[in-house]
Amino acid sequence: MDDDPAVREALEVLVSVSGYPVQSFAHAEEFLASPDLNEPGCLILDLRMPGMNGLELQRELLRRHNPLPIIVLSAHADLSAAVQSMRAGAVDFIQKPFSGMELMDRVREALRLNAEWRAALQERELIESRLALLTTREREVLNMMVDGVPTKVIARRLGSSFYTVQNQRSSILRKLKADSVVNLVGMLLKLRQDPRGIAGRQLPPP
Repeated sequence: MDDDPAVREALEVLVSVSGYPVQSFAHAEEFLASPDLNEPGCLILDLRMPGMNGLELQRELLRRHNPLPIIVLSAHADLSAAVQSMRAGAVDFIQKPFSGMELMDRVREALRLNAEWRAALQERELIESRLALLTTREREVLNMMVDGVPTKVIARRLGSSFYTVQNQRSSILRKLKADSVVNLVGMLLKLRQDPRGIAGRQLPPP
């Protein structure tokens, strides 16, 4: 995305001849209105644009929890802009002028990251859909299970029988399709991790 038509055209040619489909946008508002906003890919973004600038667009994508990797381009790059861009979710920062080979290397890496992020997000959504099947009491039991609380203690705390809690444990494992409590802990940890590995783009807590 760049407000300079010549730059946009050059980037379109570079990306397309490398074998990738490409769309260009003159400004952030046009990009945000695109029906393909959530499709797999990456965003090549100029920081200085009329209207919403590049950094503001990054923050808007962050607010929307959009997993699109962003490569920031700027002819006016400075340390402050680079730091702010990275904090807002950019995976790379390239100062103009740059070589086509360098940019495409970064694009290929961004696309690889995007595939990994989307797979992790899909796994998270699957776990969340299974958690939604639990009853309120099963969630209480689950929380104590992952804290390592023994079944007898869980029963005492909840005022239930040992066998009732055992049945609830079995139901939890079945609904979450988990083989063990260790497996359950791993699932819940995945919900609290940012699959994109970027501190500034953490997902909302479950």
